Amino acid sequence: MKSILSLLPLASLLLPLGASASPCIPQGVTITAQQILHVAPNSTTCANAPASTLGECATAAQAAPALSAAFTKYTLTSKAEQAAVLGLIAFESGEFEYNRNHHPGVPGQGTRNMQSPAFNAKYAASIPAIKDQAEAVKDDPDAVLDLLVAVPEYDFGSGAWFLTTQCEESVRTALQSGSEAGWRGFIVDCVGTEANDARRKYWVRAVEALGA
Repeated sequence: MKSILSLLPLASLLLPLGASASPCIPQGVTITAQQILHVAPNSTTCANAPASTLGECATAAQAAPALSAAFTKYTLTSKAEQAAVLGLIAFESGEFEYNRNHHPGVPGQGTRNMQSPAFNAKYAASIPAIKDQAEAVKDDPDAVLDLLVAVPEYDFGSGAWFLTTQCEESVRTALQSGSEAGWRGFIVDCVGTEANDARRKYWVRAVEALGA
């Protein structure tokens, strides 16, 4: 009879996947359509989207997997940081109706957090799958934006990329506290815009939805 001990290595291979997962392996982030709808209640459908945004509008159901993939890719596991990004992109994109700047219409400005062309150039260059194409059209901001909005994960991933690569660590640390002061610091000191009541409304709803 074989020793029980000799069978242990084989038994360990039969454990359910993830049962003894290494702490070095990052866990995926899941954002649900229901959570997004709490933040952006008008994103149930694109049926009423204006003709000018044809092809731009996304529903909560479409946004959820793209946002989950982006948060996972950029290891955005802090609920407070997730809420800040979700609130920002919901506001800037008109609850996912737009991914291009139509008013006043700045060439190349877009993705769901309405990044400037300069940031979009940096963002596209950071994505291995499109960096060569982005380099080839770097003098055409609209063409760079076309590359980004063509893939939902890139389109919805701009906010997570921006926070994790363009914000000072002190801004992220304050944001991770979950405080309103931390959120205001992110909006004012990193995004570079006004932490007004309209943006705050979306942030509050995102905090509620994610339990941040």
